[in-house]
Amino acid sequence: MTVSRATAWRVMTPMAPDDEQVLVARLSGGDTAAFDEVYDAYRPRVFAFLLRMTRNRALAEDLLDETWLRLVRHAARLLPDTRLGPWLFTVARNLYWSHRRDALVEESFIPELTLWPSPAPWPSPFDLAAAGELERRVERALSALSPQYREVVLLVGHE
Repeated sequence: MTVSRATAWRVMTPMAPDDEQVLVARLSGGDTAAFDEVYDAYRPRVFAFLLRMTRNRALAEDLLDETWLRLVRHAARLLPDTRLGPWLFTVARNLYWSHRRDALVEESFIPELTLWPSPAPWPSPFDLAAAGELERRVERALSALSPQYREVVLLVGHE
């Protein structure tokens, strides 16, 4: 498919406010041809934005598809003065950040797979005895220090 210079220029420049209001009204009315016009006008720019944000073509395509689905779902509720470019970029941006948050949550909850059994969530009797013995040794060592050194160790090391 070849794109004429006039069409390419229209795709890369913002839409005139009057044209945009008419397009929003048509979208709100369920005109599928209006959706096609919006898609043709904004798809390259929104995709480029998502591709730069994600640095992953497949993910950018998925987020772009979801952006267009959101437009379809919300077209009937668009206000007459809705600016389509900012609306689409806001949706794309929010989808990107939602994806990032979800990915961080998933990463933080991935269980570690190891060959050795994981430690118990509570200390064993041996751990408690060892900790008690260590605490007694530290207390004895602290009491053997002169007050000025004990103060430094307690303030810097403990507090």
